[in-house]
Amino acid sequence: MAERPESRYLPIADHGLIGDLRSIALVGIDGTIDWYCCPRFDSASVFASILDADRGGSFQLAADVPARTKQFYFPDTNVLITRFFAGDGVGEVQDFMPINGSSDGHDDRHRLLRRVVCVRGTVPFRARVAPRFGYGAQPHTARIEDGQAVFASPDLTLALTSTAPLEGDDRDVWSRFTLLEGQSEVFALDRIEDGQLPRACPRAEAEEEFAATVDFWRRWLHASRYRGRWREMVHRSALTLKLLTYAPTGAIVAAPTTSLPEQVGGERNWDYRYVWIRDAAFAVYALLRLGFTEEADGFMAFLSRQMGLSQRTGQQAVGPTGPKGPLQIMYAIDGRAELPERELSHLEGYLGSAPVRVGNAAAEQLQLDIYGALIDSIYLYDKWGQPISSDRWDEVCALVEWVCGNWEQADDGVWETRGGPKRFLYSRLMCWVAIERAMRMAIRRGLPADIPRWRETRDTIYRRIMSHCWSERRQAFVQQEEGDVLDASVLMMPLAKFISPTDPKWLSTLDALTDELVSDSLVYRYDPRVSPDGLRGEEGTFSICSFWYVEALVRAGRPEDARLAFEKMLTYANHLGLYAEEIGHTGEQRGNFPQAFTHFALISAAFNLDRVLG
Repeated sequence: MAERPESRYLPIADHGLIGDLRSIALVGIDGTIDWYCCPRFDSASVFASILDADRGGSFQLAADVPARTKQFYFPDTNVLITRFFAGDGVGEVQDFMPINGSSDGHDDRHRLLRRVVCVRGTVPFRARVAPRFGYGAQPHTARIEDGQAVFASPDLTLALTSTAPLEGDDRDVWSRFTLLEGQSEVFALDRIEDGQLPRACPRAEAEEEFAATVDFWRRWLHASRYRGRWREMVHRSALTLKLLTYAPTGAIVAAPTTSLPEQVGGERNWDYRYVWIRDAAFAVYALLRLGFTEEADGFMAFLSRQMGLSQRTGQQAVGPTGPKGPLQIMYAIDGRAELPERELSHLEGYLGSAPVRVGNAAAEQLQLDIYGALIDSIYLYDKWGQPISSDRWDEVCALVEWVCGNWEQADDGVWETRGGPKRFLYSRLMCWVAIERAMRMAIRRGLPADIPRWRETRDTIYRRIMSHCWSERRQAFVQQEEGDVLDASVLMMPLAKFISPTDPKWLSTLDALTDELVSDSLVYRYDPRVSPDGLRGEEGTFSICSFWYVEALVRAGRPEDARLAFEKMLTYANHLGLYAEEIGHTGEQRGNFPQAFTHFALISAAFNLDRVLG
């Protein structure tokens, strides 16, 4: 088997992603599953060697001789192929999770399939299945009966069925076999509940599951209306966003991993396996752009449930500066509001980057911008999907009324800094968006609304931004009121149609951002040395900001500069077209992987750049 590098950790970018709209697995380019939570995105991990090579657990499957490896996706699907080029032949591992032709979430089976095929010559293979339940903290037993292995822990039982011979001890199972050209073996890992028997998985059934999974993804992608220049990258981003959808509730997670570091050895390690209102709303925007409405329907239903719960309780959380509003900034995929953050001290973290965290204390923050992102997505859904219902319009009105009464609060901001509330431009901007988009809906459809009050508040916010967030010294719009620190979030000003993209003040801001925060088309969020965020260490460039920059250049009438920046940004994707949250100084992917933020920004930038280039 190909050995891991001396560090024992693959680069974050050296992974592909498979999933079944309930959970995902990260598969390394060496054939090892390094991350898998079962049965949901936010369940405790079964395999987490990406967070601790010794204690995390993994599912290794690779050539048992030195081999070069390559990975690709079966065309237009989320079926991942890892190829091994050995001295005497070529073999491949086909990884996928069956969806059984439906995404309605009613089938409670959870299956991970790994099919090994020799495509040329002869290739020996070796497998080792070493689960470590409960983030590596829960004991388990392993037993082999009738060619099947059962891994049992107090909270979860998994069965491994294989056409290859299995050996094992009381914790792990392994197998060695040699395949001739055209031969194959199958490994199926299934969740089983009390009283259930392990399912068999003969080669014929694996072939049927493969064909059904390919058919599901291709039928889904066929709905895309995008026919532009960057079709392959746009469709890969769309397929990735779909993988981050939790079918039973319509929730969309920000990323499927936790604690992959923004800086190796640093403390900026967070759990992103939850539904950020902002991230999910932007993802809905991107998918609607491409013609996918089912995901928007699901997310709108998720939101309606959260709004209904808030209205039924009649209570709002209270923060240090005032009420925190009818919505939290994030929820669990089942709608739970409590996401207590804790550290797993027994795990060393990716490349020693502790702490490893589960849960997210940022759920308790006030971030006013979520209301703009949310109502903008509802506005687009009403325009491109289907007209919203009267009940949903009542929910929108309740949100807007709250924004009108609370937009002046200091908050924690879009970047979730932990340095205390401030009066951020971006938060003001998105409050303006919330009111402006709601007014558009009301006027277009003749819906009841307190338009005079909304208009007065909207205009007050506009004047506040123009007077208090403009720095004469910097000749730019800045991060917060009466400040002079630059922040890439202001790139949303022309994108949200707050300011003309050719306004002299905006063009001056764009030049200032280019000089201070842009490096080879990559954009930093802000400089933490001049704008302390309550955390130690540095961070890389933020990929969503890099794609916002492309859009800002497009709208400023600089399409060739935008195209060059976009093409450069594409070179930073991994071998499969996937992005993490950030990019480091030497081009490495940093942070949780893959990141929804980055992929919906890519879709939006490609769509708008295509439109201008013609």
